[in-house]
Amino acid sequence: MNTSYDAIVIGSGQAGPFLAVRLAKAGMKTALVEREHLGGTCVNDGCIPTKTMVASARSAHVARRAADYGVVIDGAIRVDMKAVKARKDDVVGQSIAGLTKWLHDTPDVDLIWGHARFVSPSSIEVGGRVLEAPKIFINVGGRATLPDWPGIDRVQVLNNTSMMALDALPEHLIIVGGSYIGLEFAQMFRRFGSRVTVLEHGDRLIAREDTEVSAEVRAILEREGIVFHFGVRDARVTPEGGGARVRCTAAGAPCDVTGSHLLAAVGRRPNTDDLGLAEAGIATDARGFIVVDDQLRTNLPGVWALGDANGRGAFTHTSFNDYEIVAANLLDGVQRRVRDRIPAYALFIDPPLGRVGMTEEEVRASGRKALVGLMPMTRVGRARERGETQGFMKVLIDAETERILGAALLCIEGDEIVHSLLDVMYAGASYEVVRRAVHIHPTVSELIPTLLGQLKPLEDQP
Repeated sequence: MNTSYDAIVIGSGQAGPFLAVRLAKAGMKTALVEREHLGGTCVNDGCIPTKTMVASARSAHVARRAADYGVVIDGAIRVDMKAVKARKDDVVGQSIAGLTKWLHDTPDVDLIWGHARFVSPSSIEVGGRVLEAPKIFINVGGRATLPDWPGIDRVQVLNNTSMMALDALPEHLIIVGGSYIGLEFAQMFRRFGSRVTVLEHGDRLIAREDTEVSAEVRAILEREGIVFHFGVRDARVTPEGGGARVRCTAAGAPCDVTGSHLLAAVGRRPNTDDLGLAEAGIATDARGFIVVDDQLRTNLPGVWALGDANGRGAFTHTSFNDYEIVAANLLDGVQRRVRDRIPAYALFIDPPLGRVGMTEEEVRASGRKALVGLMPMTRVGRARERGETQGFMKVLIDAETERILGAALLCIEGDEIVHSLLDVMYAGASYEVVRRAVHIHPTVSELIPTLLGQLKPLEDQP
């Protein structure tokens, strides 16, 4: 016997619960189907737990630097990984409890546990039950991938999910991948006290960023004792003393690294391969992402795809914005589109990198006339006061329209102050609005107007 709903939401990641509640409040009887745990990656093994652990790692780092501030701590600084994990689990538990109560307290939302699979264009099967609805929203997220190295199946390989279960400190953590997830774990566990080695296939870190950003991030992390190997090729893995040994070439030279733990942080793939999409006629691209239009509709009428599974964004905030776009178009009569979203994200190392808009490479490739401003944090009074002078602030401006094209703020509080530029970009206002603003002293953001007063033509830069 089939159970009919007005709407079905598959997956309870960032977009799913908000959309299910919004649909229910609009008068639609809604089923929210979840396979494993409420909250998706962000709540369970992504943003919330990792940033909770980053906070613990920073506390250890600041404690070790206490003497720099005239503070004397008698005795060694010790990290209790069981306590770190317990704190993380408590924060995650609070988030899940709040989400669970919200869903159970919302009328016309049925929370159904199990794996969903399409059995027709308008129905899914979950644990032997068939649910049907004229509107189905796919929000199934993604999962970590592994490098296809010979022998890697013979050792235990950690990913961003299984790392969250560790309650003992790795003696030597080998991380495969020098991008955002890998670098956050690298600094975090180095500050906890592990030796950390990063193996990167490319010739620099976070390759999508400008070269000076990559170089400065590398310098920051190397100063903390993290070891990097670039141009990694021909890697082979063997078990070694309960851990893993990786033999490879790095920049053409032999490289041999043995560690107690091996973490793969080489990318993610969408959870779309076991949903019965092909049987329902829902199109996917070569990498498995669900093909959607600018309003997140699939090729099948009545079916939408949100979050990581659609390949249009890989962040919690883009997933939430997917929900906003769908809700606005479907329920509010307001036309909202993915193309109107300005790229924005952060790398949560310390100091963090706040990024919005275009990189310098993208600006140059566009052929437009542009201005650029670059300021090292050694010139920022607030950074000197706090002993946090690593990094720089960089802004790119369209010379003709005076619009802000992009920014990279690799600096103390860069993940927060970058929004002062992002908001102006959404407003379509001239950078002069920020340049003439009177900011509070002493702050980091007060130097952004100064930076914007020192712009130079981009073509004059090396």
